[in-house]
Amino acid sequence: MHIPPALKHRRFFLIWLGLMISIAGTQMQNAAIHWHIRELSGTPDPLALGGIGLARILPVIVFSLFGGVIADSFNRRTILYITQSLMALTALGLTYLTLAGHIQIWQIYLLTAIQAAAVAFDGPARQAMIPNLVPAQDLPNAFSLTSIAFNTGAIIGPVLSGVVIATLGQAYTYLFNAISFLAVIVALLMIGEIQQDARQASGVSLSAIGDGIRFIFARKIILSTMVMDFFATFFASANTMMPIVARDILQVGEVGYGWLVSAQSMGSVTAGVIISQLPGIRKQGPTFLVSVAIFGLATVLFGLSDSFLLAFLALVIIGAADTVSTIIRNTIRQLNTPDHIRGRMTSINQIFFQGGPQLGEVEAGLAAAAFGVPFAIVSGGIGTIVAAWLIMQKWPMLRNYDGHHPAPEE
Repeated sequence: MHIPPALKHRRFFLIWLGLMISIAGTQMQNAAIHWHIRELSGTPDPLALGGIGLARILPVIVFSLFGGVIADSFNRRTILYITQSLMALTALGLTYLTLAGHIQIWQIYLLTAIQAAAVAFDGPARQAMIPNLVPAQDLPNAFSLTSIAFNTGAIIGPVLSGVVIATLGQAYTYLFNAISFLAVIVALLMIGEIQQDARQASGVSLSAIGDGIRFIFARKIILSTMVMDFFATFFASANTMMPIVARDILQVGEVGYGWLVSAQSMGSVTAGVIISQLPGIRKQGPTFLVSVAIFGLATVLFGLSDSFLLAFLALVIIGAADTVSTIIRNTIRQLNTPDHIRGRMTSINQIFFQGGPQLGEVEAGLAAAAFGVPFAIVSGGIGTIVAAWLIMQKWPMLRNYDGHHPAPEE
């Protein structure tokens, strides 16, 4: 196995490593929060679990567009110092309240919302910075490796979450997450100053936000991938009901729950490692559409599963399919976006990317409350497949896209 080209760039390697550690902590906390809400509610309450989705997405919707123009107009490295520190403080807040023994669900929602507000500024700055760290020819490999970092952290985090909850207690999952943010902060210190093209940025204003929105709608190949991303994750939010699936359907404990939450990321890492060793993905449009269809079918399989092994396998397939589509989506968007507007493009994408699964958590909670958890998951998988077919009809250029270079302007 050869060294992936993006890792040969020292600054990208440092951020990549720090990100992997930080994501492990974040995913540990995310899994712990779902379990914590299930424990505090006392009964299988899909609406209480679905509510965490609103806490995560509303700040993103409100602040992401401003996060984009700030990422284009100000130093992205400085923005990351601030956001990473704020997210560490919210994790410490969860730690304190849990150790004090009087934490309530509304406090979890509130601190989650504050962290989501930080993410609204962190995401555009971090993603827009990656093309400043590697040359264009290594960008697809960098996104593949970023996917591996995210999903490796998403494997380690939930598994550790189950173990830590069972041995040390709920509060320590939040404490370890707070400590994990130091990995990114140290990496930012080590990489030094980063050049970015802020000369054409128009500053922080509503007109600058409008420029970003108009750019997206003028690039149909970018817009179509964002819409696909939203609807696929909106309908197929399998993770939302995971505590109920683990505890009340499959009847496994904290450790089994941690393995189920990690299963998608195991599939994602496997797919990411394979892709990182390839020279490139050909027939990107058809591959993207097939991966979304597999994602939907595997979600249906997960909803129908009545055994731990089958559910675990379905989640691995979901993760692998999602990684293939994510790498293709990110490559298409970044190669077709100039640096001076990249933060705004990323911020708009963040609304689609996070809005889908977080609003999907609310939808899944409502569907599960009305018709049961298996129905909510199975119907979501079917909805994903139908949405993919409709989007393919609306934007047929997606079916034929095979670009390793920027697409012509529409």
